[in-house]
Amino acid sequence: MLATAGPLPRGPGWSYEFKWDGVRVIAACGPEPPRLYARSGTTVTVAYPEIAPLRLPPDTILDGEMVVMDARGRPSFTALAERMHVRDKLKASALAATLPVTYMIFDLLRLDGEDLERRPYAVRRELLEGLDLAGRNWMVPPVFTDGEATTAAAREYQLEGVVAKRAGGSYTPGLRSPDWVKVKFEHTGDYVIGGWRPGARRLGGLLVGSPGPDGRLRYRGRVGGGISGASEKELLDALGPIAAERSPFPAGAVPREDARGAHWVRPDLVVEVRYGNRTPDGRLRFPRFLRLRPDKGPADCYEEDDDGS
Repeated sequence: MLATAGPLPRGPGWSYEFKWDGVRVIAACGPEPPRLYARSGTTVTVAYPEIAPLRLPPDTILDGEMVVMDARGRPSFTALAERMHVRDKLKASALAATLPVTYMIFDLLRLDGEDLERRPYAVRRELLEGLDLAGRNWMVPPVFTDGEATTAAAREYQLEGVVAKRAGGSYTPGLRSPDWVKVKFEHTGDYVIGGWRPGARRLGGLLVGSPGPDGRLRYRGRVGGGISGASEKELLDALGPIAAERSPFPAGAVPREDARGAHWVRPDLVVEVRYGNRTPDGRLRFPRFLRLRPDKGPADCYEEDDDGS
């Protein structure tokens, strides 16, 4: 189940929690070590060995966010990126000691074989809290009834935002539901890389777009800010194997000054971009690269209106 962006809902029928800067993980639990799945359905159990001791009644399914905390106790996606794609047991065990994850469990989809998805969120949450899930590497984060205070606290601790959940809402897998509303503190979006241009450095800017209904990319602009030396290397290493002869954008969509000297790639890689707002024709204003999103594919890119709708 996915959240819809929007203004903070108010009223007695809502609860509020912090938005964690991590990756979504579903855990299929029981008397044996849990099986962990990414949002794409890929098995990621090997990547997080510190979650193996978690034990619950048979046929129990949890939903949550896997995060790595920094020295100040805040989620760090940069640190998590070192963990999420590891598939070697020895390397994963070594990283678990130096960059341990915390599984933030926020929903209960199945308990001891009983399907809970159609039950109200408030009921699922009560059952989840009754499991007393407090471990070294997992926890049930708190929920609050005061949305304004939750938002103020999230800002104070420099968190990503707040998620509001309707108490009577059911769990709808795979859908972006208005029963979950995410409030982010700045405009960010996930965009597909269609090409790149050299500049003062080898990588001067990324040419990004959002998937259109015809399968081609709608051009959203050139992203040059925010690319550090380490990010440049990471991006070039990822872009090299997907080089393409033709642009994935429609003919004439990329302005001549952006297309000049461009290297085109298959539209496979997703990046998260921070920006000021968008022009009437959809171009990003003041875009800055935040990070690669290897946990997402082009189909996961969801473009929000700048007013949060």
